[in-house]
Amino acid sequence: MFTHAAGLMQLSPGLEEKIRVCNSTYTVRFGVRLRGQIHTFTGYRSVHSEHMEPVKGGIRYSLDVNQDEVEALAALMTYKCALVEVPFGGSKGGLKIDPRAWNEDELERITRRFTYELSRRNLISPSQNVPAPDMGTGEREMAWMADAYKRLHPDDINAKACVTGKPRTAGGIDGRVEATGRGVQYALREFFRHDDVMKKAGLEGTLGGKRVIVQGLGNVGYHAAQFLSAEDGCLITCVIERDGAIVNPQGLNIDALRGHIRATGGIKGFVGGEYRENGLAQLEAECDILIPAAVESVIHAGNAERIGCKLIIEAANGPVTADADAILRRRGIVIIPDMYANAGGVTVSYFEWVKNLSQISLGRLERRNEEARARMIVEELERLSADTGLNWTLSKGFKEAFLTGADELQLVRSGLDDTMRESFKKMKEVWMSNPKVEDMRTAAYVVAIRRISNVYNSLGL
Repeated sequence: MFTHAAGLMQLSPGLEEKIRVCNSTYTVRFGVRLRGQIHTFTGYRSVHSEHMEPVKGGIRYSLDVNQDEVEALAALMTYKCALVEVPFGGSKGGLKIDPRAWNEDELERITRRFTYELSRRNLISPSQNVPAPDMGTGEREMAWMADAYKRLHPDDINAKACVTGKPRTAGGIDGRVEATGRGVQYALREFFRHDDVMKKAGLEGTLGGKRVIVQGLGNVGYHAAQFLSAEDGCLITCVIERDGAIVNPQGLNIDALRGHIRATGGIKGFVGGEYRENGLAQLEAECDILIPAAVESVIHAGNAERIGCKLIIEAANGPVTADADAILRRRGIVIIPDMYANAGGVTVSYFEWVKNLSQISLGRLERRNEEARARMIVEELERLSADTGLNWTLSKGFKEAFLTGADELQLVRSGLDDTMRESFKKMKEVWMSNPKVEDMRTAAYVVAIRRISNVYNSLGL
């Protein structure tokens, strides 16, 4: 996909190769004494590009972690950050472990030792390399890593910024947990603002009433499904999970389904829809929008001809293989690519990093001043109304909303919405203006590669 997009640009072969390859990958192996014996774990941290620093990328805990996967995801992070204009290079990490096989205390000891191994190689640092949560990790693991880093570097005033995705109480930011799913929602909203783009997918109107299938009801899939159904009127007609699928043409209750999964460990037995044992077969069911939000390569050459949606938005990383991408493009199915669609996480991570460096919550300085100025306007309007005998009043709901200054969550959502809108417009501009750019994914790569190449050229490389 990178090579295809780069081939449409006038890059020197050396510069193209520099942007394509990973700069470095470190493999660490360390032992931790657990359950009466030493267990050895293997971890990776790959740095794809340092055209901007720090480099940014999540750390996943999975038995499937390997060097090729980590390097590919690090590359995707570079292009993703460039596309949404977040000033980071790309990185990625992973620990080959099944987190479900260890209790909380054991996981903490493993995570803290992994942090030590990364720190001594400068692979975790507020100014050089900033991890975040990924598959198998979350706020808890990031809090452990931040605390371990601080203990190793007690004189670093910016230590909290060594990772993002932390709990709010440990230096995190409001809106980070929901960020990737919220970004998917904002991406779809922006897509539906452009009639010419919707026409390419054979869609029209608004998001309201659109039939949506979601594969994976983890953090990203849940928030995307919940926001789209509750705030935009989408019908989530099917949710696919590890143990099958739940189908309801009238729309599923996402909160109730998530509660059932948490209580039972799976979707089987949920009373709000019909259970289908072969979950992945539902990827081929007819719908308007398909949201793969779990693992990579679920749409491949073997099922791409049977995919029954009009629009795919890649909430997961790499859910569509290169072969499937070509088939879907030939069939006229539009794909909103992962490097744009799931960029909400790194965007809000950037806000958290800035918050940690500035040592102050977003909105704290200006919120009450904003409220005071709004109150001055309202009181003056009401005075003019009384003086002229009009005696009109502002509605209570409007008045309360207008007189409330933006808090951190509102500012985060505003910043994320702006990022998704502006990035979409750049992709669309390339897509619509260049006849050689046939799809949105290629447009995203072109925008990202162009920005990276401009940085390298300005550095004299």
